[in-house]
Amino acid sequence: MITPGNVFRHELIGLKVEVAESPHKDFKGLKGRVIDETKNTLKIELKDGKEIIIPKNVAIFHFKLPNGQIVEIDGRIIVGRPEERIKKKFKKI
Repeated sequence: MITPGNVFRHELIGLKVEVAESPHKDFKGLKGRVIDETKNTLKIELKDGKEIIIPKNVAIFHFKLPNGQIVEIDGRIIVGRPEERIKKKFKKI
Protein backbone atom coordinates (compact mmCIF):
# COMPACT_ATOMS: atom_id res chain seq x y z
CA MET A 1 0.00 0.00 0.00
CA ILE A 2 1.29 3.43 -0.92
CA THR A 3 1.58 5.87 1.97
CA PRO A 4 3.14 9.34 2.19
CA GLY A 5 6.15 7.79 3.92
CA ASN A 6 6.91 5.20 1.24
CA VAL A 7 5.71 6.80 -2.00
CA PHE A 8 9.34 7.10 -3.19
CA ARG A 9 9.66 3.32 -3.24
CA HIS A 10 6.55 2.75 -5.34
CA GLU A 11 5.63 3.07 -8.97
CA LEU A 12 4.58 6.63 -9.87
CA ILE A 13 3.01 5.62 -13.18
CA GLY A 14 -0.76 5.78 -12.87
CA LEU A 15 -0.83 8.33 -10.06
CA LYS A 16 -2.57 11.67 -10.51
CA VAL A 17 -0.14 14.55 -10.31
CA GLU A 18 -0.06 18.34 -10.29
CA VAL A 19 3.00 20.51 -10.88
CA ALA A 20 2.89 22.75 -7.80
CA GLU A 21 6.03 24.81 -8.45
CA SER A 22 8.37 25.24 -11.38
CA PRO A 23 10.59 28.04 -12.68
CA HIS A 24 9.00 27.35 -16.08
CA LYS A 25 5.68 29.26 -15.99
CA ASP A 26 3.95 26.95 -18.47
CA PHE A 27 4.49 23.88 -16.25
CA LYS A 28 3.09 25.35 -13.04
CA GLY A 29 -0.46 24.16 -12.35
CA LEU A 30 -0.51 21.35 -14.92
CA LYS A 31 -2.60 18.39 -13.77
CA GLY A 32 -2.88 14.91 -15.14
CA ARG A 33 -1.85 11.31 -14.77
CA VAL A 34 1.72 9.99 -14.90
CA ILE A 35 1.97 7.71 -17.94
CA ASP A 36 5.74 7.24 -18.14
CA GLU A 37 8.87 7.91 -16.13
CA THR A 38 12.51 8.13 -17.13
CA LYS A 39 15.60 8.95 -15.12
CA ASN A 40 15.08 12.71 -15.45
CA THR A 41 11.47 13.21 -16.57
CA LEU A 42 7.83 12.44 -15.93
CA LYS A 43 5.47 12.12 -18.88
CA ILE A 44 2.01 13.38 -17.92
CA GLU A 45 -1.24 12.90 -19.80
CA LEU A 46 -3.39 16.00 -19.38
CA LYS A 47 -7.19 15.90 -19.15
CA ASP A 48 -7.53 16.94 -22.79
CA GLY A 49 -5.43 13.94 -23.89
CA LYS A 50 -2.24 15.89 -24.60
CA GLU A 51 1.01 14.47 -23.28
CA ILE A 52 3.70 16.67 -21.79
CA ILE A 53 7.17 15.85 -20.47
CA ILE A 54 8.24 17.58 -17.25
CA PRO A 55 11.86 17.53 -16.01
CA LYS A 56 11.95 16.16 -12.45
CA ASN A 57 14.78 18.33 -11.16
CA VAL A 58 13.04 21.69 -11.71
CA ALA A 59 9.59 21.01 -10.28
CA ILE A 60 7.74 20.29 -7.07
CA PHE A 61 4.96 17.77 -7.57
CA HIS A 62 1.74 17.02 -5.70
CA PHE A 63 0.90 13.34 -6.12
CA LYS A 64 -2.57 12.04 -5.25
CA LEU A 65 -2.34 8.62 -3.65
CA PRO A 66 -5.00 5.93 -4.22
CA ASN A 67 -6.44 6.64 -0.74
CA GLY A 68 -6.96 10.32 -1.68
CA GLN A 69 -4.04 11.80 0.25
CA ILE A 70 -1.91 14.47 -1.44
CA VAL A 71 1.88 14.18 -1.08
CA GLU A 72 4.30 16.96 -2.04
CA ILE A 73 7.58 15.72 -3.50
CA ASP A 74 10.52 17.79 -4.66
CA GLY A 75 11.43 16.38 -8.06
CA ARG A 76 15.15 16.45 -7.24
CA ILE A 77 14.52 13.65 -4.73
CA ILE A 78 13.06 11.29 -7.34
CA VAL A 79 15.67 11.91 -10.05
CA GLY A 80 16.99 8.53 -11.08
CA ARG A 81 15.78 5.41 -12.79
CA PRO A 82 12.55 4.10 -11.29
CA GLU A 83 14.01 0.62 -10.80
CA GLU A 84 16.98 2.06 -8.89
CA ARG A 85 14.84 4.30 -6.69
CA ILE A 86 13.61 1.20 -4.84
CA LYS A 87 17.14 0.49 -3.59
CA LYS A 88 17.94 4.10 -2.70
CA LYS A 89 18.01 5.12 0.96
CA PHE A 90 15.84 8.10 1.89
CA LYS A 91 15.88 10.15 5.06
CA LYS A 92 12.59 10.15 6.94
CA ILE A 93 10.28 12.90 5.81
